[in-house]
Amino acid sequence: MAKDNFLTQQRTQTVRADDGLGPNTDIGARLRALYGAVQDEGVPDQLLDLLEKLDSAEQTQTPKKSTTPRDGE
Repeated sequence: MAKDNFLTQQRTQTVRADDGLGPNTDIGARLRALYGAVQDEGVPDQLLDLLEKLDSAEQTQTPKKSTTPRDGE
């Protein structure tokens, strides 16, 4: 039974390797081009403004002290 299962796995791997969806196919090339275009777009100014507001809000927030000791203290 184990031998039959092994042969089935080998056949499945062979079919997957020959399915035409490797990294050098037209689909792969188009996906790489799309990813590259998105990567080169940059971060929108509106998002940068929100991140700056978040940073300043975190810096002005006072840290709350815990009344229970932590482990090892």
